[in-house]
Order: sequence, then C-alpha cells, then structure tokens
Amino acid sequence: QVQLVESGGGLVQPGESLRLSCAASGSIFSVYVMGWYRQAPGKQRELVADITSGGSTNYADSVKGRFTISRDNAKKMVYLQMNSLKPADTAVYYCNAHLLGRDSWGQGTQVTVSS
Repeated sequence: QVQLVESGGGLVQPGESLRLSCAASGSIFSVYVMGWYRQAPGKQRELVADITSGGSTNYADSVKGRFTISRDNAKKMVYLQMNSLKPADTAVYYCNAHLLGRDSWGQGTQVTVSS
C-alpha cells in the first residue's frame, strides 16, 4: 500500500497557475498508475489526469491543453501543473495511486479560483 500527501493548493485569480505536488511513500511507487482527481461542492469526484508507470498520460476534456501531469519515480512524486485556471476548476484535488484494482488516496488539497 502507498501513502500519499498532497500540497500546493491555494487561492488564485482566473488565468493564473498553480502546481500541485503529491509525495508517495510506503511501496514501490514506479509500478502504480498515478492520478489527480477533483471534487467540487455538490458534485462527484472526477478524474482530472493520470499517468502510467511508463509515462503515458490521459486528461479530462475540460483540462486538456491547460493541465500537465508528470511524475518523478526516483523521488516518488507526482505533479499537476495547472495553467489558465478558471473558476470551474475550483475543487478539492486528490492524489490517487492505482494498482491491480486497489486505490490509495491522499487527504486532498483545496484549489480556489476566484477574482
């Protein structure tokens, strides 16, 4: 099992950028599919982006071209670079590790986009 801790959230204005980080510990990080999910008030948790052990990425249509997911296996870190942020991006962002049908979650970090 892997333990996850997110950081980097905050309050920004529309059009600005943030980078979220997720630190992993406790298991063989490199084999996991790592992902970022988000949950806005009153809405279901949704996938934002994920990245395989080999570096293949997948993005929600709503963030394509604005967000970039990356990972550093040596440091056991995964990142989400978020550019051109919109109020609709406001949510709690969660880091996820997935392997063989099992999921681990971080505690979440709040991102608020508001003028």
